[in-house]
Amino acid sequence: MDKKNIIWLASYPKSGNTWFRVFLSNLLLDSKEPVSINQLEKTPIASARNIFDEITGLSSGELNFDETDLLRPDVYREYANSEDGLRFLKIHDAYTFLTNGKPMIPESVTKSAIYFIRNPLDVAVSFAHHSNTTTVNMVKAMNNTNYAFCSKTDRIHNQLRQKLLTWSEHVESWTCKLPFPILVLKYEEMLNNTYETFEKAVKFIGLEKSKEQIKKAIEFSSFDVLKAMEQKEGFKEKAPDSESFFRKGKEGSWKLELSADLAMELQQNQEKVMRKYGYL
Repeated sequence: MDKKNIIWLASYPKSGNTWFRVFLSNLLLDSKEPVSINQLEKTPIASARNIFDEITGLSSGELNFDETDLLRPDVYREYANSEDGLRFLKIHDAYTFLTNGKPMIPESVTKSAIYFIRNPLDVAVSFAHHSNTTTVNMVKAMNNTNYAFCSKTDRIHNQLRQKLLTWSEHVESWTCKLPFPILVLKYEEMLNNTYETFEKAVKFIGLEKSKEQIKKAIEFSSFDVLKAMEQKEGFKEKAPDSESFFRKGKEGSWKLELSADLAMELQQNQEKVMRKYGYL
């Protein structure tokens, strides 16, 4: 019988997922020093190619995108069953169904999920910097139902392809009618009501941690700490063409970096979900 112990840390890219992973790593290890951003083994990435290859014994680079996707549920079952206790996986894939009609996220090993959401206007700016592309291209991608991450065929990425869909489709895929409990955390609440928001997540996960432990983990994962750490030792999850992963981490930077036309284009395409979460 499968162990129902995976908690998915899900989000569209640049929405606070990595920040929370660092916080969670610090909380779980409860060390006297901040956990290195290059040692997040407690919260690995579900689309990491090395995890897929190690568990399947195959070379994912020799498979096509659909072939790897069909094997991913088995990878996550093996990952869940290989150890006792809670297991965490960061994931940017939208919650989608495979060519065999089954969901890529196996319910049999899923305990719950936390979904991180951020104003898509800020996401567009941050994701453009992360991808070393223009905001014009990024807005176009966020409005494209066929958009996928790590989907170029002229190279082998260190991660498997991840279907992102449009920003709104991604949000709704994870927040509407899933067969397991889900907690939605807004990036803006993580910034402005940090302790209350992170404490809510800790309780949802089911961890028994003191107020002091939560506060220390928050302190050890502050943006200033993460940015300084990246400048000192680099960050292996940073995109090759990006200047830095931890750039600003602020709310509302789109007002200075996104043109009025692009902001309007994104708002018009994502209006329903933006309004639902208070972004309009």
